Amino acid sequence: MKNKIRIGECILNYRKQHGLTQSDFGELLGVSTQAVSKWERELCYPDIFLLPDISNLIGVSIDEMMKKEPIENKMYCNENT
Repeated sequence: MKNKIRIGECILNYRKQHGLTQSDFGELLGVSTQAVSKWERELCYPDIFLLPDISNLIGVSIDEMMKKEPIENKMYCNENT
């Protein structure tokens, strides 16, 4: 089990499951493709002011994205996807 904040993993899984490019996802949030790439690779995290928009977009609560253990029963944040 990984012990890290899982925002990047949630974004990556959601984006792939919906056939979105990093550019597409970035456009939905008003950020660059490079920003999305860095989030997914966990080189950095989204600005705190973007968390509500990301949460609404991917359908996972901010609390769930910030958990440091696997999230059960959530399609976009499941470690097995």
